Amino acid sequence: MALETAVTETAIEQNIEQFLLVLSVSLSVATLSRVFSWFRRIPFTLLLVIFGLVLAFIDVRLVSLSPELILEIFLPPLLFEAAWNLNWRDLKRDLVPVGFFAIIGVIISVVGIAYGLNFFTGIPLAIAFLVGASLSATDPISVVALLKELGASKRLRTLMEGESLFNDGVAVVAFTLLVGIPLGTVDKFSISDSLFTFLSFVGIGIGVGCLVGFGISYLTQRFDLPLVEQSLTLVSAYGTYIIVEKLGGSGVIGVVTVGLILGNFGSRIGMNPRTRLIVSEFWEFVAFFVNSIVFLLIGDQIQYSTLADNIVLIAVVIGAVLVTRAISVYSLSALSNLVVKSNIGLKEQTLLWWGGLRGSVSIALVLSVPVVLPGRDQITAVVFGVVLFTLLVQGLTTQSMLKVLGLIGDQPLRQEYMETTARRVALKRVLNYVSELVRLQEIDPEYYRYQAEFLQKELKQLQEKIDKMQAEHSQLVALDMKLLREELVDIEAETYAEFIRAGKLKSNISPLLAEVFEEKEEQES
Repeated sequence: MALETAVTETAIEQNIEQFLLVLSVSLSVATLSRVFSWFRRIPFTLLLVIFGLVLAFIDVRLVSLSPELILEIFLPPLLFEAAWNLNWRDLKRDLVPVGFFAIIGVIISVVGIAYGLNFFTGIPLAIAFLVGASLSATDPISVVALLKELGASKRLRTLMEGESLFNDGVAVVAFTLLVGIPLGTVDKFSISDSLFTFLSFVGIGIGVGCLVGFGISYLTQRFDLPLVEQSLTLVSAYGTYIIVEKLGGSGVIGVVTVGLILGNFGSRIGMNPRTRLIVSEFWEFVAFFVNSIVFLLIGDQIQYSTLADNIVLIAVVIGAVLVTRAISVYSLSALSNLVVKSNIGLKEQTLLWWGGLRGSVSIALVLSVPVVLPGRDQITAVVFGVVLFTLLVQGLTTQSMLKVLGLIGDQPLRQEYMETTARRVALKRVLNYVSELVRLQEIDPEYYRYQAEFLQKELKQLQEKIDKMQAEHSQLVALDMKLLREELVDIEAETYAEFIRAGKLKSNISPLLAEVFEEKEEQES
């Protein structure tokens, strides 16, 4: 008994040491990518993959990457953070094309990759379908971060993030339905049975996600405790995933649902602006933290000898992935443009095609293939090879693609404008504070006069700069209006929350200004 306890304690100690090693290496590399200008040219997630490849080349293995580690520990916070920051109004406008990409696009990918692999290599169709299902989910984390940094259109980011959030769930469901065929646990594939299973998975995920999301939204109206509200969002991410999976649903869909509700509804009615900022910054750090570990481990898990042995298969599947992605993006965009007038341009479609990277979900799915399945090592090598290609080749060339397509936006201009506006607001507050000190006779009037003249001179220069920028770039006026609208909605929502916390209101009142502004924006667009 004592020996078993000692062995267990040793194993725990080794696991903790491994985790701390991975954490130290990943955060060090991720931090370097933000500190040094040369490294900032490469998205930090891709830099981590490259560093992991270097470790794999010298045969330094940090830790074994299991599917449970990704699906149960890493995936929920990544999905929640993306859903929390995804604006529902923007998503609603493009819900049809996102739905097409996430559902029909996954089917096209699975079928196209499977039949292409079967035709060119002779691999059994049942095995080929597993490869297709593993590679059907997109993971454009690096691309979306790059789009945001370079100021590409918000709509393009919404399309990519929306598709990625929902096709993760669809891909997991498709993989679950198909994995039993080569194992012999499923006699034959039935479209009706599969459709019923799919609807059950999705329905349970959405149902539980709504219950948890709206429940926590109304709960946070009763108090104003930032750390508690922050903790509730973390519990909701992991709790929803676990509950939905136990009930036989799609935990991915559940987490996405609860993230969308809390980010777009709960944070508005139940959190004051300060708390919402604290929670958003917390989730930004969590996403940075988790991505730092996941992408380092993806690179570190590569087996170069196995990749070399299956290079032909990998090349075939890469071609199939690119072709099926092109078919789904261009055809479904055209269908969406025809049906609901989505107006997704050819340039945007091209970037959606090239930016459809594969990542953590694909790795987790292929690692979950049972060991008893013949050819499992070959399947794993193919999927790892394709993921590596999309991350390094497509990921590192996305910035060049953006420049060629002319999709780089005006983010530097907007940042300069916001900095100038912030300086003006700050100096006005300083001037008001100094004036109050004079009124209270706490400073010398002569000193005030000197400071006031200096501040007014600086304010005049800032105002002239703002006026000039607005005259040259009319979109900056709209940015001012948007910021003002958000501030007004925050004030209204916080007022309702105060009444509820004081017991003067028993039920929630939805913000009126949010609806009015949303209708106005829809009319203007």
